Amino acid sequence: MPHDAATPDKPRPSWRDGLPPPPPGPAPESHFAGSQTVRDIVIGVADGLTVPFALAAGLAGTVASNPLIVTAGLAVIAAGCVAKGMGGLLAARTEIAHYAAERRREAQEIHDWPDRERWEVLVILHRQGLRDDILTGATDAICADPDTWVDFMMRFELEMTEPESGLAQRSAMAMGGAYVAGGLIPLLPYMLFSGTRPALILSAVLTAVALTGFGWLKARATGLPPGPGAAQALGVGVAAAALAFVVAGVASR
Repeated sequence: MPHDAATPDKPRPSWRDGLPPPPPGPAPESHFAGSQTVRDIVIGVADGLTVPFALAAGLAGTVASNPLIVTAGLAVIAAGCVAKGMGGLLAARTEIAHYAAERRREAQEIHDWPDRERWEVLVILHRQGLRDDILTGATDAICADPDTWVDFMMRFELEMTEPESGLAQRSAMAMGGAYVAGGLIPLLPYMLFSGTRPALILSAVLTAVALTGFGWLKARATGLPPGPGAAQALGVGVAAAALAFVVAGVASR
């Protein structure tokens, strides 16, 4: 008996919007959808770990007072938090404004040049393998509704997706908050120890561990191999911190 056949105990499944119910199969797949937020956190944490560490390490060679190092580090974290937050906010707002402008332009082109835009739909569908009556019918269905038409052109001609609601605020909070969280890790030893050298050693260890763990978690969250992701984050962080350490050391002399 077909799986969707009606029985006395099981009525025939209803159809909705002209689509049949799904046949038996695996559970719906779960795909990672927070790439924008992850990108903001990556930028914030990476900079927060490396910049304050390098500044503190550079000052540790010339300044004997840990409180002065902590004060300078906190000032850098505060400034970096504001800068990263505003940068994320402006970047997200620019993306939203760009999408809105392109959508208005596409809608105007459909209004002014419907035959040309319909031909472009035909071309896109033809590239996907549609032919003859199927191609014509799909084109008619897409072009029958202006909003659907614009959505199709935005997605398949311009390859643009609509930014999520509240993207600008989330981007600013994620990037700024991640910078603060990352920046406090290398400064913590200077708050706990009175000696500069043990604080510097522990700061380096904590920063390396944090970079490795951060890279591992980021890779797991995005579905990438965690081992290479951790190694990459550590390598990039060490390279950036080493360069900043040299610059801070030279500038402080």
